[in-house]
Amino acid sequence: MPVPSDVHEAEDHLDKLREECGVMALYNHPDAARMTYWGLYSLQHRGQESGGIATADGEEIHDLKGMGLVSEIFTDPVLAKLPGNLAIGHTRYSTTGDSALLNAQPIKVESTKGLIAIAHNGNLVNLGTARERLERDGAIFQTTSDSEIIVQLIAHSAENTLVDCIADSLGQVDGAFSIVMMTRNRIFAARDPHGFRPLSMGRIPGTDGKPDTFVFASETCAFDLLHAKYERDVEPGELVMVSEDGVTSRYFNRETKQASCVFEHVYFARPDSKIFGRWVQKSRDEMGRQLARESAVPVDLVVPVPDSGVTAALGYASESGVPFNFGLIRNHYVGRTFIQPEQRVRDFGVRMKLNPVRALLEGKRVMLIDDSIIRGTTSRKIVRMVRAAGAKEVHLRISCPPTVSPCFYGVDTPHKRELIAANNSLEEITRFIEADSLAYLSLDGLLHSCTVGDAKPNRYCTACYTGEYPTQWVDVDEILPAAVA
Repeated sequence: MPVPSDVHEAEDHLDKLREECGVMALYNHPDAARMTYWGLYSLQHRGQESGGIATADGEEIHDLKGMGLVSEIFTDPVLAKLPGNLAIGHTRYSTTGDSALLNAQPIKVESTKGLIAIAHNGNLVNLGTARERLERDGAIFQTTSDSEIIVQLIAHSAENTLVDCIADSLGQVDGAFSIVMMTRNRIFAARDPHGFRPLSMGRIPGTDGKPDTFVFASETCAFDLLHAKYERDVEPGELVMVSEDGVTSRYFNRETKQASCVFEHVYFARPDSKIFGRWVQKSRDEMGRQLARESAVPVDLVVPVPDSGVTAALGYASESGVPFNFGLIRNHYVGRTFIQPEQRVRDFGVRMKLNPVRALLEGKRVMLIDDSIIRGTTSRKIVRMVRAAGAKEVHLRISCPPTVSPCFYGVDTPHKRELIAANNSLEEITRFIEADSLAYLSLDGLLHSCTVGDAKPNRYCTACYTGEYPTQWVDVDEILPAAVA
């Protein structure tokens, strides 16, 4: 069967879907750069490759970007170089464009419509045609990132006002975008008509008669650190502008069917965030409960694969009545790189991050709960590790359906040929990961978990589980069936 080779086993970092990006924006705060830094710090899980902040003081836009974590880039002396009471920020993991400082965001462009800075979460899928047309019209691109295309479309728009130019431009691109933009004195926030990626608006009440501060962020967990109150989501197809005249809103598309990314609830977002108007914690707990209803087997202990499997494992344990415990301990101080031993040690990379608790696992029938299986190599290492610690049986449950198709909407998904569930049966995957049993959450169970109890249930994109894409523009080479070895 076409399963990953041992060569791939060394590439543990490739065996998870990678977060897309996180964006932040603040309007009207005397310490806007520092507040944006704290917001990005809360969104660090969405991208650990590069970060950037741009501020505006009414006359100029100042920006600083760097490679690495937010805390590594923005020291006190660096933040002091970012004056102004408006700011936007970005923490990035590349999905298109080279992994380099050149493509770090926010991107600042001096255009015919004035000075504009943009930060973008998502991925455009009609890049080729838009970029070629713009270059024929004289556009000169500073980066290879798709985010700059939006700014160039604004610069080349025939509309009169900046708001009209932005709305016109957003109507021309297809794919996923939750964006924040800034001019010298205004903040803009928008989501694509499908609403693939989250973007929320919050407010920090002004004190002593001072006006309120408005905040936009990819996840509401960023609001908590800033003591901002969640107001609402930016709606799909909506463009929000904040200026000295207050908050105004217009829609550039209200006809497209919503298709928010369900994997935000499965894995990407923090459990303390409210995504698409729904608490992530609530969804993941229900995923675990639904797993127990669909595929329970007799076990002695429920163990999460930390950290992403914790909430679903709690739900599974509660529903099944089986005790929950942390049988795997995660080392939170493993950096993005570490020194490998000179002589290859089997499963060394996973053991750097996770260590089994033999006292809990020995002689037990163990139920492992994880959020997903991509290539399967990491899952196999974890199963081996738990069995080597003395577990009598090792069962694995996954809190989403099998991932069988790549994503084109801001997620770094492997090719279809590298997705183990796209090329193998459940029985073959079970044998490969060496588990006693394996079961995934059903698609109906997942959608139930992400909508139950909601007065107005969201509609979700499930293309990674079904291969049915909500947009027309997809790379056919990526979604053709993988060749069978």
